[in-house]
Amino acid sequence: MKINNIDTDKKVFIIAEIGNNHEGDFELAKEMISLAAKAGADAVKFQTFNTENYVSKSDLKRFEMLKSFELNGNQFKKLKNYAYEKHVSFISTPFDIKSAKFLEQIVDAIKISSSDNNFFPLLKTVFSGDKPVIISTGLSNNKEIKDTLNYILSKYKNTNFKNELALLHCVTAYPVEHQYANLKAIKTIKDNFNVTVGYSDHTLGINAAIASVALGARLIEKHFTKDKNYSSFRDHKISADPDEFSKMVKSVREVELMLGNGENVIQYPEKKIKLSVRRSIVASHDIKKGEILSWKDFNWVRPGGGIPSTETENIIGKKLKEDLVKGQKIQYHHLH
Repeated sequence: MKINNIDTDKKVFIIAEIGNNHEGDFELAKEMISLAAKAGADAVKFQTFNTENYVSKSDLKRFEMLKSFELNGNQFKKLKNYAYEKHVSFISTPFDIKSAKFLEQIVDAIKISSSDNNFFPLLKTVFSGDKPVIISTGLSNNKEIKDTLNYILSKYKNTNFKNELALLHCVTAYPVEHQYANLKAIKTIKDNFNVTVGYSDHTLGINAAIASVALGARLIEKHFTKDKNYSSFRDHKISADPDEFSKMVKSVREVELMLGNGENVIQYPEKKIKLSVRRSIVASHDIKKGEILSWKDFNWVRPGGGIPSTETENIIGKKLKEDLVKGQKIQYHHLH
């Protein structure tokens, strides 16, 4: 999957999920973009919605809170431009169809939340565009994920899943307790669906996100805040602050490097010491010319450079051409 100039096959793509942690404050949103970029994020992500098309007014407290968090289209365009100034990609999650149509014009990728991964009218709108799409798989089992992918395929025959779609393992809880993180599901998704896989992390701390890379995650989404104690809004507490996020990025990059390419070959530092730590066959005692070699004539010591220990059975029964002293490396030119 490619987002802007980053190929997720070559580099893990790390998303700072600002979400609604700006609480409707445009300047705070800009500050968080700057902090996320400084912490090493590849992208920032927001949530875009018209509250009336998102939650019912019957849940008045939630409706009023989300209404106060709304940013308008012009503000999102400015945030996208500011993200580019800070050299990070701009992503957002639409929570209604109108917002999805708007985001198609400005984002580098569209994210579908776990709560909406079966909201087919929204998916139809999103996949009518040409942006890469990232879908969280929380609240879904394998069959339900397959149903979603089959729906997309049935509508858009030419969709190149590998290049345009990523599925993120996600457990929809805030926060996720460690025993429910189920990180091995990342590999299950990777093995069952021909798409890029990643991890949307709702655990506290950064260990789960780091571990996800070893299991095959090529995108990581982590909630991000300026300050965990910024306000009473719940999301701040479960988010990584700049220091924590920076440590996560550093560790992810280290794990990426450690994983290598998977090809089982002798590594460069091994080549330098290989001869010194391998064993050679040596004479276990003084041996006279013409004697027939047997097990009792051998010892095996470092360094290599003589006949390797793997050839022991192949030189049993060979006759010596010359005398050997105890501890002398046995070489092929010593043998008939």
